[in-house]
Amino acid sequence: MKKINLLLIGLLLMFGILLAGCSSNKEEGNLEKKDNPSNVEKTVDKEAKYYFTANESGSITKVNAADNTVAATIEGEGTVHNIQVSPDGKIVGATLVPMMEGSHDGGHDMKMNGNALFFDTTTNELLKTVEVGNHPAHIVFTEDGKYALVTNNEDNTVSIIDMKTYTVIKTILTGKGPHGFRISHDSKYAYIANMAEETVSVVNIETMKEEKKIKVGATPVTTGITADGKTLVVTLNAENALAIVNLETNEVNKVEVGKGPAQVYIDSSNKLAYVANQGTEESPSNSMSIVDITTKTVTATIETGKGSHGVVTSSDNKYAYVTNMFENTVSVIDLAAKKVVKTLEVGKVPNGISIMK
Repeated sequence: MKKINLLLIGLLLMFGILLAGCSSNKEEGNLEKKDNPSNVEKTVDKEAKYYFTANESGSITKVNAADNTVAATIEGEGTVHNIQVSPDGKIVGATLVPMMEGSHDGGHDMKMNGNALFFDTTTNELLKTVEVGNHPAHIVFTEDGKYALVTNNEDNTVSIIDMKTYTVIKTILTGKGPHGFRISHDSKYAYIANMAEETVSVVNIETMKEEKKIKVGATPVTTGITADGKTLVVTLNAENALAIVNLETNEVNKVEVGKGPAQVYIDSSNKLAYVANQGTEESPSNSMSIVDITTKTVTATIETGKGSHGVVTSSDNKYAYVTNMFENTVSVIDLAAKKVVKTLEVGKVPNGISIMK
């Protein structure tokens, strides 16, 4: 069976795209720490910085950002789709689609709710498992650390989790097929890409309601928001484009990028957006586009591995890190030299990626 992201199976059949892989695990999943034998952490270094990949095959890879070596692997059962480190760097959250009970072919139960998992970034200890909605996609923390939000792709909702109690305090209706999103720096709004329609839901986190929708284009996958809250970027998978939205006027401009763009990340300068171009498994793309948000132009295209999907940059904007879904690797890109300086193996079908700042 071809790797298919069951999180989005209905949407992928509709649009003919492939955004993720399929896991072959058998049980509803608990993730447990499993250190890489050649890179076992013998002591806890509280000052160390790491980045983490969510692997669709059912694991999380923890990588030391100082030397780009795998520090640990957290293994489990289910599909780990997305991941994010909390603003204080102490917690990493991940979305897990569990396996159908009794399944022996890697199938998922379309009626089974998924989980948000929370780990200690230093010790890798599982802190809490929180049940959310059907087929959770992305997880994002508010900048104030008060909440974590999870999009439930099959339910057309977003769950709001109180990080003090690790409980879902509100479930909010969104557009169809909510997927990737980012939250404004003032922690007031979530901008959620609805893959099954051409919109982004603007969710007011203070009132806990969908405030409005912005029409952006075909198959929006994920979003980014500048620190001043004035500019929204959205990857349009079916248009091979990045939409740049002026939130004061709702004007939408589109910039052509690579084939099948998946995730986008705005760096700390708030001037550049980094777009991972995935393509499909049958016809994979292998590039990252750098887009100047102000001039609305592509300033560089850098070759990566096959199936580029997740992307983040270091806090000093010196490096970009891209997951390559169809090669099971991460490309480490020197942004000054504009080239890959290291490629490292992680878990199978790496999807989301997040870095400690």
